[in-house]
This record gives sequence, structure tokens and C-alpha cells, in this order.
Amino acid sequence: MNGTILRRALAAGILAAALGVSWPGVSNAALSGKLEIFSWWTAGGEADALKTLFDAYHKEYPAVQIVNATVAGGAGTNAKAVLKTRMLGGDPPDSFQVHAGHELIDTWVRTGFMAPLTSLFKSQGWVKVMPRGLLAILSYRGDIWSVPVNIHRANILWYNRKIFADAHLVPPATFDAFFKVADALKAKGVVPLVLGDKEGWEAGHAFETVLIGTLGADGYRGLWTGKTAWAGPKVTAALETFKKMLAYANTDHAALTWDGAGEYLTGGLGAMMIMGDWANGWFTSKNFADYGWEPAPGNADVYDALSDSFGLPKRARDKANVVAWLRVLGSREGQEAFNLLKGSICARTDCVPKLFSPYQQWTMKHWKTDAIVPSVIHGAAASEGWATEYKDAIALFVTSRDTAATQKSLQKACVNAGVCQ
Repeated sequence: MNGTILRRALAAGILAAALGVSWPGVSNAALSGKLEIFSWWTAGGEADALKTLFDAYHKEYPAVQIVNATVAGGAGTNAKAVLKTRMLGGDPPDSFQVHAGHELIDTWVRTGFMAPLTSLFKSQGWVKVMPRGLLAILSYRGDIWSVPVNIHRANILWYNRKIFADAHLVPPATFDAFFKVADALKAKGVVPLVLGDKEGWEAGHAFETVLIGTLGADGYRGLWTGKTAWAGPKVTAALETFKKMLAYANTDHAALTWDGAGEYLTGGLGAMMIMGDWANGWFTSKNFADYGWEPAPGNADVYDALSDSFGLPKRARDKANVVAWLRVLGSREGQEAFNLLKGSICARTDCVPKLFSPYQQWTMKHWKTDAIVPSVIHGAAASEGWATEYKDAIALFVTSRDTAATQKSLQKACVNAGVCQ
């Protein structure tokens, strides 16, 4: 039995066991109608993980018709635009995927579109099994606004183990080591750095890790609070480092999505890729096992975090069905089954580590010990408007390679967000 089938079977078994008992507070017979779930999970492991939750919900509430309203596009670049139209038009989905933190709070909570979930968290005991820091990210003015289904780590360097072994190389822990390794790989005809930035966010994702590696955890956090100057020399250095890294990327990066670029790595044509740990689930879905992982260069002991979550729009048509959905998401069984396939780890602290892959067990340990910083490209560090300006500035930098102009754009975005002067 290959890894993908085994994990699917294990995820199904976890939820099957959980379905022996009704979810607290909801009668199976009481629920009917529809449940529209809006997300951007369409690729590999993430689609499999979502389907596992749908299957579990359907078995428990068979009279409810699930509408899988997915919009393709990594990091939700396309989905967010569709969601905005629907929310502002008074036609929200019953529940929607959203990155926990500023992306949800600034866009939809402050503006009055969401219903609080504090009482649900208390009744389900989630305030006791989710980290206090995570609960703070989910909260605004004393209430909790979404249910996190996972924790992702964004700052991972994935590499093809065979390529590295054949070349007698070790994964680079520093930028200097990265360039030495990249030169050695290029000399062997291997693409050193795999990148696909067709959707616009992927370059900003990679540069985020360069900022962390250059400024450190405190310096990086300070970019989003005004304590670290965007116009400072370390941001300049980060842009120059990233410019140099881009010279080692595949030339067709603009035509590829992140997973399309990942085919370079799985096919033995490319060596390294900086991507979040949804790549772990994607590799598994491709039955590709010859991959390794390390923190991105300069990112040791720093955990660049984001969380996918779901909330309850005030104008949702099927509120009882949504509450039942959120209970499934927040349950230990639901999170174990989902994250087995998604490649991420549970938002809860009581999941059983031995159920998970070696990568997930490794990152569970680091979640407890590393310095935690918020991802900007994935909605945790800054408002959606600021994150979008950041994304666009770095996407343009990939083609222009103009450090001075890009740094000015990044500084201006901070000013526009009201954080810098």
C-alpha cells in the first residue's frame, strides 16, 4: 500500500471511529438543506484533505447537501476576489476558508460581516486545547471569530534527496551556503532553485523567508509594527540576496504555479524549492518520497506560521449546518484526519504525533520550541491591503530586479497601512 492510500485509509479510520458518537449539541435528524463551503483547495493533498472532512460530515448529517465551492489559485489569490464580491453583495457562502489573523479580522470582522464563535469555543473546550497565542490571533475585542483547522509552516526548503546525495551536497543553512550549493548544482545541469510564480504570490512567499533570514525573528516582526524600517539597510540586503537567488531559478517560472514548478523537483530536474508545508501533502499525493526538508536559509529556530480557518458569516443561510461543520473542524478527530492528508499539523495541542508523517512530527516539535513569526503573504502579519501591496511589489521585482524602486514601494505600502510615517 503506497503512502497516499495508507494516509487516506488512516484518515478515514480516525473519522469513522469518531462518527460512532454524535457531535455534541447537534441532532443528526435536525439538520437538512445545504452547506456551501468556499475554499481554494483544489490541488493534491489539500483537495484530498477537504474531501475527507466532507465525507465525514455527510455520514453524520446525510440530509445535508454539501456544495463544494472551490476557486482554484494558490494562497487564495483568485478566491478572495470572488469572496469579496459575494460578501459585499449580500450572498455569502455558508462558511469560507480564510487565513487566521489580519486577513479575517481586518477584512470581515471589523466591518461587521461575521458572527462571533466564542460560545462555541467554550462549549467545545477548544480554549483549553488550542495555544493561547493562536487564540489571540483569532480574537478581536474579546471574541473569537474563526475555527482553525491547522497550522502551516511557510519557511521550508524542500530538496530532492537523490540529487543532493549524488552531488555529495548537504542542504544549505545559510545564504552563503545556498550560493555555493547552487553553483555546484548548476555546474551539473540541475536547476538549483525551483520557482513557479504564475499566480503572483509565490515570489513574495520566498522573499518572506529571505527577510526572516536577514533580519531575524524580532527584526522581521518589527516590519509589521513599525519597529523595523523598510527603508533600512537590512531590507536592502534582503532584496539583493533575493535578486541573486533568482538568477538560479528555472527560466519558465512565470508560466508555472507552485505545484507545476514542483514537478521539476519530483522529476529530478530541480533541486530546491522554498514553499510552505502544504508541499508535504502534495508530495505524498504524487507518491513522491525522495524529498527532504530543512528551514529556509537563515531561518533555523524560526517558525513562519499561518493557519487556515473557517468562520460564520452573519448572513449565512444555513447557520445550524455551519455550526455542525465548525464542530467537525475543531474536533481532535477532524483535525487529525484532515492534517494527515494536508501536510500541516493540528491547531489543537492534543493530537497524537505518532499518527503523522516524519515531517509533521518534526515540525510539531519545532512549533513548541521555535520563535513564532506571522506570515504576511498568507494573511497573518498584515492587513489584506498591505499584504497585497507587498505581494505586487515583489512580483514586479522578479522581472525588474530594481532594488531601490522595490524598497520604496515596500516603504510606501507600510505608510499606506498607517504603520509607517
